[in-house]
Amino acid sequence: MAYQYKNVYLLWISVAVVVLDQITKQLVVQHLAWFDSVPFIPHLNWVHMKNTGAAFSMLSNAPPVLFVLLGLAVTIGILIWMRRNPRGQMLLAVALALIMGGALGNVIDRVARGHVIDFVDFYVGNWHFAAFNVADMAISLGTACLMLDMLLDWRRQRSQKEPS
Repeated sequence: MAYQYKNVYLLWISVAVVVLDQITKQLVVQHLAWFDSVPFIPHLNWVHMKNTGAAFSMLSNAPPVLFVLLGLAVTIGILIWMRRNPRGQMLLAVALALIMGGALGNVIDRVARGHVIDFVDFYVGNWHFAAFNVADMAISLGTACLMLDMLLDWRRQRSQKEPS
């Protein structure tokens, strides 16, 4: 029998994401003025941007409470899933813990500031990707893990259907 674990232990991933996200955002707020940009490494600047919308500043005119409620709904949904599926599906649980940590990190900003602090500016030449933060990175990584889990599950199901 394979080692069984409890999803609740993976909630530390969410806590770590929230703590790292909030520390980095506070450092940006303390050391950079609005719209300041400081080169870090080639193709990467630290900036101080305000995002009132969702990913890539979509829906920037929507009320902040909409995003707070959405983030809390995601968190509640993930907690319910973790409680109902206490063992197995480790990659899926890690993915959801990352997404939850990112969602909560951005919810904290929206409640405390009315907007999200973004500070990573990736660029190539004159093209700049939308500025982002640690919470956004966790959500993106969690989504990638979620897609990988779905692909691996599809392959497992497909191999079980094939004759030996």
